[in-house]
Amino acid sequence: MAMQSDNNNSNKGTVAWLLYDWGNSAYATTVIAGFFPVFFKQYWAAGMPATESTLQLSMANSLASLVIVLLAPVLGAIADQWSARKRFLLFFAFLGVLMTAMLPLVAQGDWWWAVVFYVIATIGFSGSVSFYDSLIVFVTTPSRLDLVSAAGYAFGYLGGGLLFALNVWMTLQPERFGLADAAEAVRLSFFTVAVWWLIFTLPLAFFVHETGRSRGSAWAAVRRGLGQLYGTFHQIRQLRHVFIFLFAYWCYIDGVDTIVRMAVDYGLSLGFDSNSLIVALLITQFVGFPAAIAFGYLGKRIGARRGIFIAIGAYALIVIAAAQMTTQSEFYALAIAIGLVQGGIQSLSRSYYARLIPQEKSAEFFGFYNMLGKFAAVLGPVMMGWAGALSGSPRVGILTLLLLFIAGALLLSRVPDVAREG
Repeated sequence: MAMQSDNNNSNKGTVAWLLYDWGNSAYATTVIAGFFPVFFKQYWAAGMPATESTLQLSMANSLASLVIVLLAPVLGAIADQWSARKRFLLFFAFLGVLMTAMLPLVAQGDWWWAVVFYVIATIGFSGSVSFYDSLIVFVTTPSRLDLVSAAGYAFGYLGGGLLFALNVWMTLQPERFGLADAAEAVRLSFFTVAVWWLIFTLPLAFFVHETGRSRGSAWAAVRRGLGQLYGTFHQIRQLRHVFIFLFAYWCYIDGVDTIVRMAVDYGLSLGFDSNSLIVALLITQFVGFPAAIAFGYLGKRIGARRGIFIAIGAYALIVIAAAQMTTQSEFYALAIAIGLVQGGIQSLSRSYYARLIPQEKSAEFFGFYNMLGKFAAVLGPVMMGWAGALSGSPRVGILTLLLLFIAGALLLSRVPDVAREG
């Protein structure tokens, strides 16, 4: 697959593309993984039974994921036809920024409005990432795919981690920032995420360009896009290696995302302090920055597929170790281990997939890729939850994730190692 080698591959365009990950990762870190779940329970849904607030939050996450699952492939097909990848990205990004900025305005007890703004903001975040991924083929050359993809995740870990560290400091010592209490600090943190995300979206808006021409009107693009989508379902089935890889990716990334989303809950179930869990999350972010870069070089040296296998093996060992840990120091050690491989498995999966697909349909094919990504962390939590409930032990629950990593590795072994083009 030949890629563009014109001015779109300039360093300016590449850096602008990377900075978007730096900006939007603040939402994933501070809002999704950090403050929203805790603030929802303790502030917006204060007084609501814990099981009910958990259900409402779960439904909110599921609804946002479902919307993107339905929209991503369709909009991806339209974007390919209309050469509108960047325009769709900017639309979803600004939608996410606006809704995130609305969260501080939600009063205590108004959990319904918090859910509405959170769902729309998450749709904006997830939708923008789908088109962000598809633009990678326009900002670099085939030989640099692994490095640039890894750098994107590394920038995300560092950018999201830096703002999250500031936000955690604000909540732990609000008086240092002239704030009344931790609740005011959290609300201000949501606003800082919106500003951060917006600022680092602007370089991409100005300096990243996609090739191709818009073909006809928007409505014509919609009709052709839907037709192309129908054809792509059949084309993916014909592209056997793409088809198998997508199922492999679905399995192992489900395990990865389940660990990300359930790690804090698992730590709490073992009796660990909540502040220590936040510190562990920060550790993962900052370890993930250099580790993602290192995996990019590893992928360039030994191939993305082999790098993915290494990461899957590491995750299997992490799951086994997590099922046996008893001390807080062991939790910190596992946080470091996760940071070492999390960005690597994500970045190499993206660059490997980019080599498998036709460039002229990158947005549409990445729509399917991200659709499976949004389905991820659905099966894993169910397996983990039911196994834990039936056995009475969260340790048994987390061991079920081994099945996802084993299945992913077996499927990936049936996909060839794509040659690294120069």
